[in-house]
Amino acid sequence: MITVTEATASAGALQRLSDEGVSIWLDDLSRRRIESGNLAGLVATRNVVGVTTNPSIFQAAIGSGEGYEEQLADLAVRGVTVDEAVRMMTTADVRAAADVLRPVYDATGGRDGRVSIEVDPRLAHDTAATVAEARQLAWLVDRPNVMIKIPATKAGLPAITEVIGAGISVNVTLIFSLERYREVMDAYLAGLEQAQAAGLDLSAVHSVASFFVSRVDAEIDKRLTLLGTDEALALKGRAALANARLAYEAYEQVFAGPRWQALGGARANRQRPLWASTGVKDPAYKDTLYVDELVAPGTVNTMPEATLNAVADHGDVQGDTVSGGYAQARADLAAVERLGISYHEVVRQLEDEGVAKFEVAWQDLLDAVTKSLNSKGVDA
Repeated sequence: MITVTEATASAGALQRLSDEGVSIWLDDLSRRRIESGNLAGLVATRNVVGVTTNPSIFQAAIGSGEGYEEQLADLAVRGVTVDEAVRMMTTADVRAAADVLRPVYDATGGRDGRVSIEVDPRLAHDTAATVAEARQLAWLVDRPNVMIKIPATKAGLPAITEVIGAGISVNVTLIFSLERYREVMDAYLAGLEQAQAAGLDLSAVHSVASFFVSRVDAEIDKRLTLLGTDEALALKGRAALANARLAYEAYEQVFAGPRWQALGGARANRQRPLWASTGVKDPAYKDTLYVDELVAPGTVNTMPEATLNAVADHGDVQGDTVSGGYAQARADLAAVERLGISYHEVVRQLEDEGVAKFEVAWQDLLDAVTKSLNSKGVDA
């Protein structure tokens, strides 16, 4: 649990981040974190106003079995399938976390206090199944502050529109490229237009667009290191920030345009950029790099707990570090391209890998739950 001394020490950088208009979300969830009071403590003392989950997070939490023994035993007695068991456990955790965050949701008019849960990653390339899964998850969690995560694949784009059009709030995940990000914003606006045509209250629909950061540097840095020239090595650690800053520029452009103005006039909410994958992959980089350097109003930064703790301890929040950097960002990405590293190839690879990694994590989770159910004498 967090002590009063720790809470006082953490107030500085985290409070400055919040004051700059950045919503701090925690990129982790487990039943132990909820039941121990840890999540409530982070909300109370560390400016945490939201939670994101993904298949890897649930695989780590449920795969350990800690805190899930009683529910697993009940599910085994009922003879449920492994898929149903996993969904019952994950939605139970998200529902409980949503209850912890409900006061934040109420205080912010639905802007924050959100908990995200992802559709089955095996459905990433199936639009109709993704829509059906999103509806089912929203029904199962049954909390107004849930967000359904839909991957930004080609098949995911029309699903985003349909789900938003049904009045369900969405966290769009696995965005790596500027082109795809613009398609995501377009899908969101199309969904709002559908919701408006259906007579729904647009003010009740919220969305974030999860733009992944550190994985871009991990892949491009690897290629720069292979080149090994002074020019190449000087560009390490710059592509991910450049990519994210240009995403924010695109956000500013889209949400200042005439299409948005019509929706904004109908009390619609902007789809906020969310910086995801903000823990550094390279230990040579400062562990708060993707927080300190991505401060901009109207954004969300979802952090693993290690990054949250690092920001609390030694984060350097010095105002907006995004808006004035567009020219340099374009120059950095252009410099990488001149060295023969294809931006489009990298982001396409990262999207494919992102979907594949979540599929593997989900299968690992299914396997672990199958083993647990079988150990209780039930054929999963």
